[in-house]
Amino acid sequence: MRRGRLGVELDRRDFIRLTGVAAAFAMGASGARGASKTIDAKAIFDDPEAPVGGNPKGNIPVVAFLDYNCPYCRATAPDLKRFVASDGEIRLVYKDWPILAISSVYGARLALGANLQGRYQGAHDALMAVRGVKTTEATMREAVEAAGVDMGRLDSDLGAHDRAIMRLIKRNDDQAKALGLEGTPTYLVGPFLIAQPLNYEGFREAVQNFRQHLKK
Repeated sequence: MRRGRLGVELDRRDFIRLTGVAAAFAMGASGARGASKTIDAKAIFDDPEAPVGGNPKGNIPVVAFLDYNCPYCRATAPDLKRFVASDGEIRLVYKDWPILAISSVYGARLALGANLQGRYQGAHDALMAVRGVKTTEATMREAVEAAGVDMGRLDSDLGAHDRAIMRLIKRNDDQAKALGLEGTPTYLVGPFLIAQPLNYEGFREAVQNFRQHLKK
């Protein structure tokens, strides 16, 4: 890998594989040929259980590996949300990657459980808006409830689907490790891996670079 102004660009071999998936999204397809057994590009960009924000049919795939206890994730969340809304063509795939604290796992479970009632974005935004280090489970639960999530249904869904949710979290962890990620936030903009926080202009520039790449 080599480091640039916006972060890290995948080496040529993995760059080509992930570009194939990005091109497949642009054409409306669901996968690409030649995916690596180590880095499964289709699984990263197109896991059917991963929450998707922005435009689900957008032609610019962005993947965000995040932790609800990560101060940098929290700081960049408003700019990412604003940029995705203003662009209109971003298909934002959320990868809940709870690595910083035990409560991070609880936060990821709450958000993914809320996804089962169509409230992932609200729960995600609420958890990202919490301030403090190593947020308690009680505070996370209060934030999600304040966002309008049906907590009775959430508890029921967590009881019924917790194994599936934990399998999704494990897949996210496996993908992060296959990519050699070292922390959060980390973003994939098409084939470009950016391992650092970005502001609005940083997201805009990263997507602009990917669009220029598609024209080559």
